[in-house]
Amino acid sequence: MVSSHLTVLESSSIKYASATLFRTPHLDANGRVQQWRSVTYKQFHSDVELYARYWTRVLRSQGLPPRSVVGMWLSGFTYADVLHIYGLSRAGYIPQMFSLRLPNPDVIYELLQRTGARAIIYEPSFESILANCPVHSYRALQPNQVECVSASLPNIWDIREDDLAFIFHTSGSTSGSPKLVPLTYRWVNSMVLKSHHISKPKRQDRQDVTVCMGSMCHIGQTFMFVGTFQHGSCVIQPTAIGFSSEELVDMVVRCGLNRLNQFGAFLMNHFRNARQDGRLLSLLTSLDEVLYSGMPLPIEDEQWALKSGIKLRNLFGSTELGAMLISGDNERNRALLQALPGTSYRFDPITSEEEGVHQSNAILYELVILSSSPDCPESHLRQSDGHFHTGDLFQQILPGWFVSRGRDDDWIKSETSLRCDTKAIEDNVRAMCPGLIAECVVVGSGRPSPVMFIEPAIDMDESKFKKEILRKTRHFHSRRYLHERITSTNMIVIVPKQSLPRTATKGNIRRRAVEDAFKTQIDQIFGRTQ
Repeated sequence: MVSSHLTVLESSSIKYASATLFRTPHLDANGRVQQWRSVTYKQFHSDVELYARYWTRVLRSQGLPPRSVVGMWLSGFTYADVLHIYGLSRAGYIPQMFSLRLPNPDVIYELLQRTGARAIIYEPSFESILANCPVHSYRALQPNQVECVSASLPNIWDIREDDLAFIFHTSGSTSGSPKLVPLTYRWVNSMVLKSHHISKPKRQDRQDVTVCMGSMCHIGQTFMFVGTFQHGSCVIQPTAIGFSSEELVDMVVRCGLNRLNQFGAFLMNHFRNARQDGRLLSLLTSLDEVLYSGMPLPIEDEQWALKSGIKLRNLFGSTELGAMLISGDNERNRALLQALPGTSYRFDPITSEEEGVHQSNAILYELVILSSSPDCPESHLRQSDGHFHTGDLFQQILPGWFVSRGRDDDWIKSETSLRCDTKAIEDNVRAMCPGLIAECVVVGSGRPSPVMFIEPAIDMDESKFKKEILRKTRHFHSRRYLHERITSTNMIVIVPKQSLPRTATKGNIRRRAVEDAFKTQIDQIFGRTQ
């Protein structure tokens, strides 16, 4: 029998009926949280079925039978958005998720066509740009706008492993369009098991209270939400994904937050503030867990957090797999990652022992998801050997325990085909120049040496700025191979804030997109310096 998000909701709504599932913000005239409203498990289950019956009637009246694909173009961040996603799934349809971070309707229409979608439910603010929508289109509704109707709903256990449950999309684009990531109920069953492990409460004397880490239109929060259900936990919907440290304190004080889940980029803001704010640091150390995902923290920040007593864990995952690896369980080194139980993974060396010693004193391994693993993506996403190759690289510190060394495209090859760890350069400049750097990325595939693009944190004469960066990082580069060094201000490019290409979901800078966007400028740099 296959478990799913719907079977978990059904059982949890009975077991934890009166417990609070959601805390949602009610804002005052100044945009501050006036109060955090509560929604129980029983109320959420009732609202999901209300939406399911309503959309069953609407869609069937247009000739759309169950198992049809229906697009959902929503923020994925409000209570009503969650009701639409779960309600449509409960009605037996297949939600195809689009977040508001994909704002181009032409791309939406192309993706709808590729899945054979028959309709789309959209955020009302997009109504004006959906005039020529090729499928049936419907405004998303608030609970008080949904008519209570009578309609039969399918049996939640009447599913097969190979039936489609959801269609997600990668957060980055290839050839101008995200990749489709269809998820079967076999995959969802795996998500139920993995999220149960990740979300297991640290203590039994109180309800766990956590916070949304992102949009339900992306896999991260979808995964964590299923874990929340299984343990009768509560999830707070903050005012923004990158909520302020002030709001974090408020959630702890008024909502009882005890487990913080955030993408790494947003968590670093709290760490930065906590270095100057003793109360915030004390609050962070008091939490039962601080879990981050989406991108690795700079080594200095990770080590500072662990030494400060913050119970930090790194949840390593992707859209195609959900969570894969978790840190925090090795007593000798809490930063080490291991595979989640019930999975079947392999770590393939991508460098010979001799090359590993020559380049970085460590052999690199690519994480490969075997076809026998229950979370392995659909066949069209796999390689010719039948397995899914993630492109994520790791170094093995102890048998079965790893540290992330970035993605395969974090390791560029110079014009002489020698490898260069760009992430190490980025981590160093962030650590040495924290007040100068807002963001940075290192590129230079096929070039004599790497080039660093920087979004500055302060206004400063460009020439002086570059020299200061070079001065502060000189020692680091002096110990690297020639093809890995940045030793000239010509190799540092200053660009305006937020101008570097980023992924839509997590805001990570896209290295290859930077290479493409600034190709002419990089060509000119090496024309001057060779």
